[in-house]
Amino acid sequence: MGRRSWYIIFLFTMQSFGSFAQQDAQYSQYIFNAIYINPAYAGYRERLNLNATYRNQWTGINGAPKSFTMAADMLMPNERVGLSLILSADQLGAQKNLSAFVNYAYRFPVNEDETNKLAFGLGAGFQQFGIYGDMLEPGDLGDNFIPTGTVKEIVPDVRAGVFFSTPRMYIGASANNIIGRFLMDKKKLDFNFPTPKPHFYLTAGTLIPLVEYEIDFKPFFLIKDDIAGPTVLDLNAFFLFKQKIWIGAGYRTGIKIYNKPAVVGNTRNTNALIGMAEFFISDKLRLGYSYDHSVGSLAGYSGSTHEISVSWNFMNERERRVNFCYF
Repeated sequence: MGRRSWYIIFLFTMQSFGSFAQQDAQYSQYIFNAIYINPAYAGYRERLNLNATYRNQWTGINGAPKSFTMAADMLMPNERVGLSLILSADQLGAQKNLSAFVNYAYRFPVNEDETNKLAFGLGAGFQQFGIYGDMLEPGDLGDNFIPTGTVKEIVPDVRAGVFFSTPRMYIGASANNIIGRFLMDKKKLDFNFPTPKPHFYLTAGTLIPLVEYEIDFKPFFLIKDDIAGPTVLDLNAFFLFKQKIWIGAGYRTGIKIYNKPAVVGNTRNTNALIGMAEFFISDKLRLGYSYDHSVGSLAGYSGSTHEISVSWNFMNERERRVNFCYF
């Protein structure tokens, strides 16, 4: 990999995250399947749901991040327990990571007709971090900080979340990578692996019918924080046309909620404009696409970011009308 490419990746990473610690993959289309950020979402769709998402970030830059995730979740026959499985693969330059998590959620009805639900979720799994030394260009021969081959480390981890929903609104909070960093720090490693950092998420949204079964409006937000790097805020809004097409836009920016001495540079360098759409090909098949365009001071260095998702669910038409509102 050329030095210019590594410099650009380093610049973006430092400006966007403020450290070398392992960051969770960022998906603009989390709104179409919140299981990626909150285990309490498992079973929310109330039938078996399959989803795959691919993100190609900063196209045109050699070694830029690429992420792929597959997920399956379902509600058990007792309509209280939700289960999900998530498999992920991420690559950033010479760093390649794999992960697998199983999530469990338990839902409580909080009103008489059971339309309002409160769910608590817990996930457990592992992450494998790999550094491919053959893809790196050492500054000096015999550089001890760069492996000559491939080195890998596996660390178990857990995640937890809570999710409350009604027919017209939702709010959720979650924490990922809760113990991985502490387990990694206890290992005696020959190389400095990026360690997984705890990530905290808060999201909420509402659905506002404008014309019955014709046009609906959905504003929502996501706050993501990892203690050390900049806090990231996503503001989004969608229109749903005839229950067939979601079309919307978003704005991502770094914000300051509290003092973080470790943050490097201006948090506004994380700014991006996002355009998104999801199409109901049939009652069961959905296709989603999003486009991110950087608008911060680093915009001239980055290429476009593209994200594609495919979802298949086993709902009938009545169930789809009940649950299409959120994700």
